[in-house]
Amino acid sequence: MTAKRVILEMGSGNDLHGGDYTKAAIRAVQDAIHHSSLSFIRTLGLDARSMQVEVTIGVQRPENVDPVAVKETLPHGHVTLRVVRGGLDLPDDETREVSVVACAAVAVRLELPQPK
Repeated sequence: MTAKRVILEMGSGNDLHGGDYTKAAIRAVQDAIHHSSLSFIRTLGLDARSMQVEVTIGVQRPENVDPVAVKETLPHGHVTLRVVRGGLDLPDDETREVSVVACAAVAVRLELPQPK
């Protein structure tokens, strides 16, 4: 049986003063997952640990995101993470700081029970 995508949520996050790509990525993921409730998993008698959670994060410097730190913030499921070029860097010429904006897409796939 093939897992079906049952949720797709998007979020954004930032680090306004520290230029921390991981912090911005984590905030984007948290923003995305707080748009959904997984109550249907309990209603259907499914195990949240069986979820396949596919996370894609866009930032200007993907190599600066710590994927382990991002994965640790997700409470359920088998997590796969891709970090791609996207998001925004907003430099401040006066302070030489960079505000980092990250975008996240979080998809959840589940093996659904077949109708009888």
